[in-house]
Amino acid sequence: MSTASRRRLHHLIRRFSFARLLVVGDLMLDQFIWGRVDRISPEAPVPVVHVTRESVHLGGAANVVHNIRALGGHASACGVVGRDVAGRRVLAELKRIGAGTAGVVAARGAVTACKTRVIAHNQQVVRFDREQADHTRNIAARLARFLQRHVWDFDAVILSDYGKGVITTELLAQLHDARQRRPFRLIVDPKKPNFGNYRGITLATPNLMEAADAADVVIRDDASLRHAGQRLLERWEAEAILMTRGEQGMTLFARQSNVRHFPTTARQVFDVTGAGDTVVAVCALALAAGATLDEAAFLANHAAAVVIGKIGTATLSAAELRTAMATGE
Repeated sequence: MSTASRRRLHHLIRRFSFARLLVVGDLMLDQFIWGRVDRISPEAPVPVVHVTRESVHLGGAANVVHNIRALGGHASACGVVGRDVAGRRVLAELKRIGAGTAGVVAARGAVTACKTRVIAHNQQVVRFDREQADHTRNIAARLARFLQRHVWDFDAVILSDYGKGVITTELLAQLHDARQRRPFRLIVDPKKPNFGNYRGITLATPNLMEAADAADVVIRDDASLRHAGQRLLERWEAEAILMTRGEQGMTLFARQSNVRHFPTTARQVFDVTGAGDTVVAVCALALAAGATLDEAAFLANHAAAVVIGKIGTATLSAAELRTAMATGE
């Protein structure tokens, strides 16, 4: 990397602090039970985990918000939590990190999505999910009213779609119509229930399996990879697709531009939990800071390499991102 390019990227990272982002999606709580395994249960052929500690973290769309805040950006959340223990914890954590919560609906009777992971010796043993797959018309109407009033207040809008009921066909149509009236950056982390409903977006960040499924293409080689990327550009009327490919890094497809491959810079992989949240957060921050698509993908690739080297739902700081770029060149 040239000195000028390095200086440009550092300038973009500094500008993260000026970015104002709205994250719309499925807010979750990630709970981790940490321990060690010394024996197998006499009752069944399963490990006995001796619990040593527990921790909770913002998950799903809330983790995207956390990533933005950790990198210095301004973030507001729009989604649903229940009036339960997990919901109160999500709201408290969002406020603690300085995120906006005016768009969060705390609904009576709703169940806050919570994923509980049991970790022993840095390995996930089992995961328990508590969730609610849909929401009432009243909740949907409250989310729609917030977006109608505030969607243009931000430099970019992120859709963190985990398929848990917040991102509906109606909400996507509302955002598409709003974008037609007055364009804004719309960055999407897609999920299968809405593969047929996304359209008119700035950037989507599917993983390899999601991309193959959404494009209805079996990805076996470079030719089929390019075919899938091109088909998603057309189907989603997207300006760009950043396909995350695990140990093979990322591939960027953009209209009227060459396909760009970004080899992974990860030195070790401990846990991929939340890596997609980091990618979409960094891409949105970079684009809001004035980055090109190539620059946004480059920064996201290095950021992902940092978080998958950590255990559990993780974020990274601007300083860690700068270090990753220096050591990953």
